[in-house]
Amino acid sequence: MLIRAGYDIGFQCPAQTSMLLHLNIHPSRLGDLRSPDIVTSQPSYAMGAYLDLFGNRVTRVDVQPGQVTFSNRFVIHDSGELDETPVDAPLSPVSRLPDEVLVFLVPSRFCDSDNLSQFAWDRFGRIQGGYGRVKAICDFVHGHIRFDYLNASVFRSASDGLRDATGVCRDFAHLAVALCRAMNVPARYCTGYLGDIGVPVDVNPPDFSAWFEVFLEGRWYTMDARHNHPRIGRILMARGRDAADVAITTAFGVANLVRFDVVTDELPEDRMLASA
Repeated sequence: MLIRAGYDIGFQCPAQTSMLLHLNIHPSRLGDLRSPDIVTSQPSYAMGAYLDLFGNRVTRVDVQPGQVTFSNRFVIHDSGELDETPVDAPLSPVSRLPDEVLVFLVPSRFCDSDNLSQFAWDRFGRIQGGYGRVKAICDFVHGHIRFDYLNASVFRSASDGLRDATGVCRDFAHLAVALCRAMNVPARYCTGYLGDIGVPVDVNPPDFSAWFEVFLEGRWYTMDARHNHPRIGRILMARGRDAADVAITTAFGVANLVRFDVVTDELPEDRMLASA
């Protein structure tokens, strides 16, 4: 299947402002592109790019005072298959985990697993199997947090999310990641596109989405505590320890959001045939 995705995101900047943008797809999906994935701006500004510590592509740009809009539209191929569910097996001991995975086992700014350790072991400690524990965590987070855009907060940590029991997709992901880490399951935060493909249309406006990945049986698997069932058509943009590592935009100065439109649509069959 083919998916058309992109965005128009506008800011009003009172002064010259340097910005970092996680607005490209993850390099692991480059081979699936059917049209270029290019960040443009209006007005047009020179941009640079680099790969960060987690292998995500980051754009650097300096914008002048006034309004700037970053835009992109691209077409990408997707398998059309649901997220893969791991076969349950005993959890791998920490001593056998690869070195590069260990960073996703320790607390981070928003995934304060150390503050949730006792709660996690009391609630999930008797559950056997790696996937069994992760599924129980997802079930709990999905039922505990009430999705509400009006209660979003960029300062809410996982332990805050447990207490507040409300938030948006990043709060579901942060709490699930922190609980997994507290149970010795490596987990990393993900952000990207997730359209309403194969499911009823969401009443909320289109947005980027947050989910997470867990390391089980020697590889990473996608999990989603907000929706809590396998989905079709995820397009990964960035991975990190938590949302602080993969902020969609970071401004080194004042940048007031004035426009935010996200597109993630499956192309009709006739368009797919024409693109083949």
